[in-house]
Amino acid sequence: MSMGRFMLRRSVQGIFVIWGVVTVVFLLRFITPGDPVTFIAPLDASPQLKQRIAVELGLNKPLYVQYFEYLAGLLQGDMGYSYISGTQASTRIFNRLPATLELAVAASLVAVVISIPLGVLSATRRHEPADYLATTFSLAGISTPNFWLGIMLVLLLAVGGPLPTSQRGIGLLPAIEMLFTQGSFNGLVTWATHIFLPAITLGTYFTALITRLTRSGMLDELGKTYIRASRAKGLPETLVRYKHALRNTLIPVITVLGLQLGTLIGGAVITEQVFAWPGLGTLIINSINARDWPLIQGSLIVVGTGFVVLNIFVDALYAYINPQVVYE
Repeated sequence: MSMGRFMLRRSVQGIFVIWGVVTVVFLLRFITPGDPVTFIAPLDASPQLKQRIAVELGLNKPLYVQYFEYLAGLLQGDMGYSYISGTQASTRIFNRLPATLELAVAASLVAVVISIPLGVLSATRRHEPADYLATTFSLAGISTPNFWLGIMLVLLLAVGGPLPTSQRGIGLLPAIEMLFTQGSFNGLVTWATHIFLPAITLGTYFTALITRLTRSGMLDELGKTYIRASRAKGLPETLVRYKHALRNTLIPVITVLGLQLGTLIGGAVITEQVFAWPGLGTLIINSINARDWPLIQGSLIVVGTGFVVLNIFVDALYAYINPQVVYE
């Protein structure tokens, strides 16, 4: 199967998956305890006022009518209006999305930069002190809760230190714009100092996971016949390790990277709360507390769509990393 047909088929499958996500997320409102009208209306609201609010929001219509109206709105890019603020849900969600994407990508970069060299070092120095240190680090990283690590980093490095304790400071794109228009690095420095601790907090578990995966994959590849044949032919050890063994190890690593990046986008809730990071996770928590369903549904659909897109992208990368992979 050609690359184009494969991508087309995966895209069609992705559309059905997104449709399933939309349906499940829509139905969540009806199986979750708590009436949105009760949260919106004043405490002393009369039944007539509650009924009027339900009519204005369309909550008095049959379930299937609400469902098809919601689907029709989504196809036109309309996620509804926030019950609390009255603003468009899509506007608020996409205003928060860049902060979450920046944090997820920064955490992934931290993980990749640290974990892959550490995994290779651990595998090539097996049963040596470097291997024990890397294994201990990965075990500690997987065992450490994010919220605890974030609080400890704030206490150790931010309170009384040079790093900010919370907030975003400035976005990456405005910082880059400042660099090119004003020739100033102040924006990038501010962005980097604000995202450093949240990225470390969010990326630690990811770093530990990739380190263990790289180590086990490298050990498996280094024991295979083609590696011994390459060494017997006199190829440099660096070439054998990094071109042959590491390249074949990267396929499962890329799979986990893609899936974990989606998890980071949707799972940065705790880290965003610890650092008051104005991202999608904070918006979801605030919306759940207020039963603001248009924001909850829209946010979850955006996260689910991100998962689908990342999975298709990861599948497409397989053939580039390993030509033996066939699109089926």
